[in-house]
Amino acid sequence: MKTQRNILLAFILNLLFSAFELVGGLLIGSVAILSDALHDLGDAMSIGIAFFLERKSTRPPDETHSYGYARYSVLGGLITSLILLVGSCLVVYNAIGRIFSPTPINYDSMIVFAVVGVIVNFIAARLTSHGDSLNQRAVNLHMLEDVLGWIVVLIGAIVMRFTDFWLIDPLMSVGVAVYIFIHAIRNLKEVADLFLERTPKGISLADLKEHLCHLEGVLDAHHIHVWSVDGFHHSATLHIRINGDAHTIKETVREELQEHGIVHVTIETEKENEPCHDRVCTPVLEADHGHHHH
Repeated sequence: MKTQRNILLAFILNLLFSAFELVGGLLIGSVAILSDALHDLGDAMSIGIAFFLERKSTRPPDETHSYGYARYSVLGGLITSLILLVGSCLVVYNAIGRIFSPTPINYDSMIVFAVVGVIVNFIAARLTSHGDSLNQRAVNLHMLEDVLGWIVVLIGAIVMRFTDFWLIDPLMSVGVAVYIFIHAIRNLKEVADLFLERTPKGISLADLKEHLCHLEGVLDAHHIHVWSVDGFHHSATLHIRINGDAHTIKETVREELQEHGIVHVTIETEKENEPCHDRVCTPVLEADHGHHHH
């Protein structure tokens, strides 16, 4: 599984790099680099979590997880996003402290350091850039944010080297932190939508119902529930009232739903005059009962 291998590589890179930073930060006397070491350590941790959950998420369904393990990957995305949020708040807090009590920095070493930082994190970002799970997107966001952070540190270090305008240092970190914060919030919203079983993006229940009712032999469709396990594989359950051969009609319905990106479908069929046993119908669809005369 390529996704996993990439996440693991990113993890190892980050871990080694944060160790390298701790030493460097102490030698250069730059609080910025030290706090970045902490931030990278946090990154490495969340990538580690992401790696194990991503691995678990590819396991096939079994007795205890009948829907499979895909949500573990989403859980990884959740944890990583939360770490990012806390991290960005801490960075801002630190930076504000720096503004009020500036500290001297060895700019030359800072420049060398930032160059290494950009290179290492760029490699890690490349490794995780083609992921399609929310989890890997969260990890990739970490990596990108690290690259950006280091490019900013590099430019800042060069400017400070020639102007000695130390305020740049804390201001840079605030900018990056705000950027991370906004993205992490967006990621969290997507995770929340999945956990709350929200109808997946781009799917309208009213549309589905309409498409289904136009199919040959389908008199009515109700109790349509669509959800997504991981944001990519959607499932649906529904009742259809039919007139004709159940098997053929079910196949048509399956094909129709597949066109809407719904891969796992459970269909309950009812004969023309059979009452629907479930009393709780979806409100939108309630009004249509019994009005279909084909």
